[in-house]
Amino acid sequence: MAWRLSREGHQIFGAPGNPGIAQVGSVMASTEYLEVAKAVEPDLTVVGPEVPLVAGIVNQFRAEGRTIFGPTQENAQLEGSKIYAKEFMQRVGIPTARFVRTDTPASAIQALGQFDYPLAVKADGLAAGKGVIIAHSRAEAEAAIHSLGPLLVIEEFLRGEEVSFIVVCDGRSVVPLEATQDHKTVYDGDTGPNTGGMGAYCDGRILSTADTQRILDTIIEPAVRATRFTGFLYAGLMMTADGPRVIEFNVRLGDPETQPLMHRLEAGFGDTLFRAATGDLRGTSLKWKSEPSVCVVLAAHGYPGRVRTGDAISGIDDAMHLDNVQVFHAGTKQGTQGLETSGGRVLGVTASGSDLETAVRNTYAAVEKIHFDGMHYRRDIAQKGLKRWSQAARQ
Repeated sequence: MAWRLSREGHQIFGAPGNPGIAQVGSVMASTEYLEVAKAVEPDLTVVGPEVPLVAGIVNQFRAEGRTIFGPTQENAQLEGSKIYAKEFMQRVGIPTARFVRTDTPASAIQALGQFDYPLAVKADGLAAGKGVIIAHSRAEAEAAIHSLGPLLVIEEFLRGEEVSFIVVCDGRSVVPLEATQDHKTVYDGDTGPNTGGMGAYCDGRILSTADTQRILDTIIEPAVRATRFTGFLYAGLMMTADGPRVIEFNVRLGDPETQPLMHRLEAGFGDTLFRAATGDLRGTSLKWKSEPSVCVVLAAHGYPGRVRTGDAISGIDDAMHLDNVQVFHAGTKQGTQGLETSGGRVLGVTASGSDLETAVRNTYAAVEKIHFDGMHYRRDIAQKGLKRWSQAARQ
């Protein structure tokens, strides 16, 4: 987001920031956000991660009369609590998977009898994208319950393709972003444990016009109407045979969906966020490039478990010299060896191309230029889209 806003001519201050933000703006190495705002006096504060949103940063800034883009603390519970979100969807009539909430391991184990396998076991609170386990047997489900409990959601497994559908909200109106597809599990072929996301792509063909309208009518607009939601409302969807179903709500721009979205976006981001924060999105639109974009996440040794940090990173400049490539920083820091790893997901290597196949090829060409010890990544980002559209072309 900092990169996109800087390209639109805005002056950027990042708190606490990282080496990537330092390339496009000023880094304020502090998490005392109100104090930073008082020092900088920004026209607009845009909140990136979920933790400050759930902690109520929007309420705090608004109480001080500051313009901030994001949901209130109450509405941030749509991401902060799986139980809250599922009960909200049930109450409002938003299509989602059948579920049971439980508050003890014993009640969770008892609830397993209400579902077929596979099923999903979800921890109630924030878990950085790693609080969901897909269990394929009772033994796996019981192990998941004991590792994630005590507050859990047990829910049916939805079949179909996942789509991330994100809108900008001003409390009444919405401006949809282009649809993206995330890749959540750590290994190729959608195998292994869930992560915060190992890559994503953005292509105008992901959803049909009819599917987009159905999502707006049955999911987004009921949610916004019931909550007067402001900020980014992210619906993680499963496109089932019976239509779109919500897997989860997030209250921020998703990661790694942000990278291909910002790479494809051509104009209007800063204006749209400001107008949403001030309550007037009417007549606002975003301008998109036609070329698809792809992001591949480079992860640290051990991710999504206990990660190793402090490994030296090389090759970013070489990657950036390739056409249509942008390397976004996530878990990086400046250390004694220069740029080093400092988190699980280290870099988001992003590129566009004239078509999706070219965008994939450009992205992986950039990935090959970068190295750090323990680096791992998925090699099949966007393959579902390529397969689907290849089959459609042959029919």
